[in-house]
Amino acid sequence: VLVESPTYLGAIAAARDAGLKVVPVPADQDGVRPDLLQAAFERTGAKLFYCQPLHANPHGAVLSDERRLEVMRIVRTVGAFLVEDDWARGFTVDGTAPPTLVSQDSDGHVVYVRSLTKVAAPGLRVAVIGARGPAGTRLKNTRSRQDLYVAGPLQEAAIDFVTSPVWRRHLRTLQLSLRSRRDALARAIHEHLPEFDVARSSGGLHLWAGLPDGIDDLELTTAAAARDVVVFPGRPWFAAEPPGSFLRLTYGGAPEHVLAEGVRRLAGAVSAVR
Repeated sequence: VLVESPTYLGAIAAARDAGLKVVPVPADQDGVRPDLLQAAFERTGAKLFYCQPLHANPHGAVLSDERRLEVMRIVRTVGAFLVEDDWARGFTVDGTAPPTLVSQDSDGHVVYVRSLTKVAAPGLRVAVIGARGPAGTRLKNTRSRQDLYVAGPLQEAAIDFVTSPVWRRHLRTLQLSLRSRRDALARAIHEHLPEFDVARSSGGLHLWAGLPDGIDDLELTTAAAARDVVVFPGRPWFAAEPPGSFLRLTYGGAPEHVLAEGVRRLAGAVSAVR
C-alpha cells in the first residue's frame, strides 16, 4: 500500500497489521507529489493508495486542484484504488474546502471513509465507508459477515443531529473556535519559538513544526511531558526514516490561554535539551 509521507500513524499500523508492505510517497504543502506517486506505482505494482486530501494529519496539507486531477488520472491508469480518508471535513477555517475526491470519481476507484467522531463528539462512534462497483460490493459483503450494522439507537442519534439546524450552527461555532485557537498557537510559537518551521494550515486540528538542527523530537517530547506539556513526536508519522525532526502540536482541545502557556513551557523544554 502506498501512503503519503508523513501520514496518519493509525493507517500505517493498520496496514502493517494486515500484512501489507507500506511504501511512503513524499508530500508537501500541496499534498502528495504526483510524479513520485506514479513512480511508486510503477516500481512496486501496488494497487492501493491511502490518502488524506483535506488537512492531512499530521502536516495539514490540502491536495491542490492541479494535483487532484493528476492523482485521479494516475490511479485510473494503473487500475488501483484510492482510500480517501476525509477525517477533517468540517474543520476548514480559511477559505472553502474542496469537494471530495469520491464526488469526482465515476469509475469506482475511490473508497471513501468519514467519521463523526471528531467533528461531532468522541463518543459518537459512527463512520461511513462508501465505494462504487466491485469494491462497494466486496465491502458490503465483508461488513455483513462481521457485524451487520451499527447499533440502531446510535444511527438514529447521528441522523437526528446531522439533519437538524443545530448541525450547521455547530459547524460554524466549531470553525470559529478552531480558527481562534490555531491563531493563538501560531502567535505563541512565533513569539517564543521563532526557530520552529511551522507549515501553513488552513484547517484541521494540528500545526506541524520542523525542529531546529540538533533537536531530537523524542527527547523534546519527553522533556515537554516533564513540564506537563503534551506534544507528539514526528517520527511515528513516517513509514520510513524521517527527513528531519518534527512535532505535531494540537490546538483542538485547549483554550487560547492554555495553548500560550504550553508554548512557553515548551520553549523551556527546548532550552533544556540543547
